[in-house]
Amino acid sequence: MSLRDEIEAVLRAWNAHEIERGGSPIIDFDCFPGGPQVEAAPDRLTVYRRLAELRPDADGPPASRLDADLAFLGALLGERPSLDDYIRATQGCGSAGWPDDYIAERAEMARRALADLGIGWGPDANTELRQAEGLLDVNEAPDAIRQAAQELEPAVREATGSTAPYTLTIETTEVDAYWAYWLDGAGDRVRLRLNLPNVEFTQAGARQFALHEVLGHGLQSASFAARAAAEDVPWVRLLSIHGPQQVMLEGLAQAWPLFILPDDKVLMARVRLSHYTQLVLAQVHRALNAGTPAIECADHLRAAVPWWSGTTIAGYLADRGADPTHRSYMWAYPAGFDWFTALAEADVKVSREVLNAAYRDPLTPADLAELWPEGPPIGGPGGPVRLRKPPIP
Repeated sequence: MSLRDEIEAVLRAWNAHEIERGGSPIIDFDCFPGGPQVEAAPDRLTVYRRLAELRPDADGPPASRLDADLAFLGALLGERPSLDDYIRATQGCGSAGWPDDYIAERAEMARRALADLGIGWGPDANTELRQAEGLLDVNEAPDAIRQAAQELEPAVREATGSTAPYTLTIETTEVDAYWAYWLDGAGDRVRLRLNLPNVEFTQAGARQFALHEVLGHGLQSASFAARAAAEDVPWVRLLSIHGPQQVMLEGLAQAWPLFILPDDKVLMARVRLSHYTQLVLAQVHRALNAGTPAIECADHLRAAVPWWSGTTIAGYLADRGADPTHRSYMWAYPAGFDWFTALAEADVKVSREVLNAAYRDPLTPADLAELWPEGPPIGGPGGPVRLRKPPIP
């Protein structure tokens, strides 16, 4: 058995253990569903020890994956390394963040995009943008997403060179979690779940869902699976959100409209706004983990994003400060989104090379930097966090 196959066997046993204990799965997409069946691991310590035994013999993609698994397992067992050490081990990039002037620049881009639609900046901005996007009834969402995916699929395939088949299933659920939609699956089978309490269904949102989840995560993961079925790939064929490929997966999924629908003014407003808010969340991610009181971080978010409710803000803070999974995973969003936003503004030859590579292999931040050395530092160039307070009524 190869080292990669040994790692996969341990990860499958770990995944089975977490499911048996009622926890979240470790494997989010199985790119090699024909792999061997294994018994559930007895406990997390056994998994940790076995992965640690495999680490000295690993290099390349298996090594970075093992580092991520060991760091995440350590956090689940109670360790709390510094944010930068934890992010580097799991997501594979730095956590230096972005300077205030850059975030202000991206805020201004979002303001202009909203203004072009006649929407002002304030507590009602998101509500007014949703109306501009075209409200949909919850029952219309699955068909609207499928239709949008069918219309946009040729453009994504042309941009990436992917010919992989996939079969899509859309389910609805109601869980108390941050996510509005989530994709998982195995091989060419892709499942999209819509979390009804958190989803705001709009016509523009259907296009965004289609690009992010179906043609982003779904087609991309199916493309990895197709390659893994045809070739003996060097990377671990089980994707997990604490792994170093997640920056690429979430970054491109969020940025796809910039490559495919740059003239869609309504969707561009949503993307520009999302990019800005992810940078703001990155500020409090860093601040919380540096010991800043949660209430000061909450005041900053209320001032920077005046349409967010207290419930929303409280959830964002808890995810980034207290949850071992999201303390890692949530950093993939701003880190990846910002890098792929810059890529969308780069030379088309560069972006085409990256997009093709991104649908062949689960790229790490180091892989992305190698493909585009002139690109911005993933995770930000650095800058102090200066939290602001909400205006006095």
